Amino acid sequence: MEPFKNISSIITPLDKVNVDTDQIVPKQFLKLVQKSGFGKFLFFNWRYDEAENKKSDFVLNDPKYDDSKILVAGDNFGCGSSREHAVWALKDYGFSVIIAPSFADIFFSNCFKNGLLPISLDEKIVDLIQKQTDPISVDLENQTIKTSTQEIHFDIDSHMKKILLEGLDDIAQTFQYEDKITEFEKNSKIPSVL
Repeated sequence: MEPFKNISSIITPLDKVNVDTDQIVPKQFLKLVQKSGFGKFLFFNWRYDEAENKKSDFVLNDPKYDDSKILVAGDNFGCGSSREHAVWALKDYGFSVIIAPSFADIFFSNCFKNGLLPISLDEKIVDLIQKQTDPISVDLENQTIKTSTQEIHFDIDSHMKKILLEGLDDIAQTFQYEDKITEFEKNSKIPSVL
């Protein structure tokens, strides 16, 4: 996992509440076993019609959002099943930050495990950010979002912040304790079952 860098980008407004993981990446695309390749399936049923033509009225099909790295969504984002594929699709599409009033717990946790920063803010602040047309900046180290008119502080668990800033996935975190694990194994008597 790559260390999180400060992000400056226009936002992609997704003014929907209760966006579930099946809407983020539909179940028929869950056959892939690697993390890459899911971006093309992101919000598939909203982006495409039955003939797989782009729907012009969906925000991700508007070329002005092609380079956006920040998705701003409604309350309870990532609800539904616990599929990690939803986070993979958002990352693979190019998003680095998701801002919403709230997130489903498992989705929220999966974001950190995959280098995606979920920021939970008061609904009124999210509504203000969603209306931004100029780029905004997200500074994880200082826990701030800067718009053209204001600076907004956000809270984040210190351990989760470290994980993102240092680019530590579960395996990399385990390797930080390799010496202690080796010492424990060396000094422990493993009981025999025979």
